[in-house]
Amino acid sequence: MNRRQTIKTLAALSGGIAMSPQIKALELLLNDELKKSDFGNDFLWGVATAAYQIEGARNEDGKSDSVWDTFSHTKGKIKTGENADVTCDFYHRYESDLEILRQLNFDVFRFSLAWSRIIPTGIGKPNQKGIDFYHKVIDTCLEKGMQPWVTLYHWDLPQTLEDKGGWRNRDIINWFGEYVDVCTRAFGDKVKNWMVFNEPVAFTVLGYLLGIHAPGEKWFQNFFPAMHHTTMCHGVGGNIIRKNVKNAYIGSTFSCSSAHPARRNKKDEKVAAKLDALLNRLYIEPVLGMGYPVDGWKLLAKVEKYIKDGDEQQLKFDFDFIGIQNYTRIIAKYSPFIPFLWGNQIHPKKRDVQMTEMEWEVYPEGIYEQLKKFAAYDGVKKIIVTENGSAFPDKLEDNRVHDEKRVNFYKDYLKQVLRAKKEGVPVDGYLCWTMMDNFEWAEGYKPRFGLVYVDYETQRRIVKDSGYWWRDFLNQ
Repeated sequence: MNRRQTIKTLAALSGGIAMSPQIKALELLLNDELKKSDFGNDFLWGVATAAYQIEGARNEDGKSDSVWDTFSHTKGKIKTGENADVTCDFYHRYESDLEILRQLNFDVFRFSLAWSRIIPTGIGKPNQKGIDFYHKVIDTCLEKGMQPWVTLYHWDLPQTLEDKGGWRNRDIINWFGEYVDVCTRAFGDKVKNWMVFNEPVAFTVLGYLLGIHAPGEKWFQNFFPAMHHTTMCHGVGGNIIRKNVKNAYIGSTFSCSSAHPARRNKKDEKVAAKLDALLNRLYIEPVLGMGYPVDGWKLLAKVEKYIKDGDEQQLKFDFDFIGIQNYTRIIAKYSPFIPFLWGNQIHPKKRDVQMTEMEWEVYPEGIYEQLKKFAAYDGVKKIIVTENGSAFPDKLEDNRVHDEKRVNFYKDYLKQVLRAKKEGVPVDGYLCWTMMDNFEWAEGYKPRFGLVYVDYETQRRIVKDSGYWWRDFLNQ
């Protein structure tokens, strides 16, 4: 019996009995028609972006280099040999780009502040021209009837601070606090929605453990201090926002991927538990006062070396909302050849499943699973899907991009978000990744995630079919 038949059977068996929320939610999956009104009048709809990926203007108006400027200019670090010196040139084109977004009927524009544009030396005197730029972006959003949602840190640490040890240096707790204080004092009268971090597990694991993202450091002696100091900054940053911004709505965003064992045996299940601890539990649980998830992976207990008296209280923060960001899932399998983890994921290619251009499995149920998982934590009040999207090979033909796979991706994932909401998960918004094609970190410009196609040579913007689908969906 397939999934559709199963749902129909469950519905039929209910007879004249009032159906459970779970069965009602599952029935939604049978309905190909998705309506904005299904999510409620107060549900937020938007797009998410990151400063380094779209702004360009690398050295303009006082900006200094970030770790990503350094990394992308280091031979062999970016697969395509490219950099984001210009990227989408949002720095000069923000007005027309935000007008496109307005025409697509979105409520929210999520963007990050570039620390190296705000405080070029990392600590010390702020750069007024950098602050002025973000005031212009914020004002333009407000003029166009869109809410500005600000991410304080989306991976682009000033290189001057990395030269001092970056996230490995405990002093970064004070450096970050100073940066947050500057930003919230500058923009807090206009911006009420704040996110402390974007995906802390990504920039610490990829940047300080595996070395495949900036700053390119490897091994656990770099990862554990970076991990703990980042966790500490959740509480530090959150408290400064609360102090400086009246009526602030404060959150942080966490990447999450369901980790399933390949087989029902203890070895595979143990590997899946380790990956779940690393990828899904590592940052949310300490913030909630639960400590680091050493029960899932004992190796994480090595972070204790960097914990000082009072840290566990200082890192906790009562967030107003939690942002979750889901793209795929992991199938975990035991392997005797990979130390510490003693396992690995089975690549989607070997499982013959639908993949995006990033070679991530398309698994809509994953966002439902993670919404349920995060909602089960005591202390999680509200959830926003702060990123979800897909990269597929896009072809520009007769000034159109027919990206049917992306449209279907959004439909299928939105159904799972609605399923969770109907079952009582307090999910209050959904932000697409992303507004327009941009620099995809170590992958360069090849993967395209945008609702808007960017011709990087001419900087021309072309709305894709997925963008028009969103326009019509949000116009209902």
